[in-house]
Amino acid sequence: MKLYNTLTKKVEPFVPNQDIEVKMYTCGPTVYNYAHIGNLRTYIFEDVLEKSLNYLGYKVKRVMNITDVGHMESDDGSGEDKMIKGAKREGKSVFEIADFYTKAFLEDLTKLNIKKPDIIRKATDHIADYIEIIKVLLEKEYAYIANGNVYFDVTKMPDYYQLSGMNESDLIVGAREEVEEDKDKRHPFDFGLWFTKSKYANQILQWDSPWGKGYPGWHIECSAIAIKMLGDKLDIHCGGVDNIFPHHTNEIAQAEAYLGHKWCNYWLHGEHLNDLTGKMSKSKGEFLTLNLLQEKGYNPLVYRFFVLQSHYRRQLIFTYDSLNTATIAYNKLKSRISNLEINEDEELQTALINKYKEQFINCIEDDLNTANALTVLFNLLKDEELNNRSKLWLIDDFDKIFSLDLTKNKEEVDSDLIKYVEQKIAERKIARQKGDYELADKIRDELEEKKIILMDTNNTTKWRMEE
Repeated sequence: MKLYNTLTKKVEPFVPNQDIEVKMYTCGPTVYNYAHIGNLRTYIFEDVLEKSLNYLGYKVKRVMNITDVGHMESDDGSGEDKMIKGAKREGKSVFEIADFYTKAFLEDLTKLNIKKPDIIRKATDHIADYIEIIKVLLEKEYAYIANGNVYFDVTKMPDYYQLSGMNESDLIVGAREEVEEDKDKRHPFDFGLWFTKSKYANQILQWDSPWGKGYPGWHIECSAIAIKMLGDKLDIHCGGVDNIFPHHTNEIAQAEAYLGHKWCNYWLHGEHLNDLTGKMSKSKGEFLTLNLLQEKGYNPLVYRFFVLQSHYRRQLIFTYDSLNTATIAYNKLKSRISNLEINEDEELQTALINKYKEQFINCIEDDLNTANALTVLFNLLKDEELNNRSKLWLIDDFDKIFSLDLTKNKEEVDSDLIKYVEQKIAERKIARQKGDYELADKIRDELEEKKIILMDTNNTTKWRMEE
């Protein structure tokens, strides 16, 4: 297995700390809103990584956090508290918001066939662990108290900028000016470990601590939860590229200062999913959630298929046209597989199976090259020497990683699409009965964009997927 390590900036062989045991930590969501499909691309990549390691014989123990305590947009407590933002938006308590969006996130994982991590921990369940680590950091003089807040001193870590590959002057030039400078900090990139004084002094989520009543900084939770659940050495830590600085950079600093040794050997990051205007986010344009795609008639697994066609370290542009193309390709693939009939006298062709399995493994071991792995799948379907029993065996085997339900009943997989099309046909029928032919034509055009062709016959309307 070879993986690109953000820490070393190169693809290198993966060697766990303990034989075949892999300790893996992946940053979870801040549950103040639905995850957008850009967030979900990262979770798909992490799912492929975990399943690939298991496929290759490793035993993975994976931990993920759920951020249900105020995640600040800055390290000085002056940015926006996302959990309070969500509570105000919906007129609910922070606890209600956290519970609702945690459930929504886990439902998205299920829809995308993403395996839930072995251990999922809420940030609010680990306050005592944060306090214990902060105490040690203060004793070791890696942290200091200023105006009631506890900060980490980044100047004490000579390799602080190693993960980002940048230097202090680069980061100062590129820093956002949207928050006020925290005058309590000794250095611009020092970060908060515990706040007793900030613009959110009256927020609900506060706890007693040796430094006064307050709340933790948003970096400490991941380090503390990972150390608590996985021990003092990690094999792999994952997230999106936007986590590299400052979040993962600060995780490394506080964890290694606390532990006194190197903490994690491999740092893996998934690239952004962009729309045509740039990076996708919750704050601009149409908020693209998995629910929205389903409402528009797309199978969640088509989105997974779309993502797997690109390498996780390449930026990916999302458009509905590209998703329509993926829908056609996925449905054709499913249809072709569903038409494979096994003859009773067919036996598994071990030599050919091993040939394709080796090709597949080579792709997966090559820094999770799922695009090339899909090519292996398409090639075996075209191989006339390979009988159907062997093809189906290989497809089931590869789908342990793809997780696209390739051999599941086609009608079951396409149920969302059928429901959507029938609903649109009913809406179009009502529009025509009312004489609103402009709306009826708009519905037909919307379906044609998805390569769904309507055929009006007498009093009924039938439909088909365009070849």
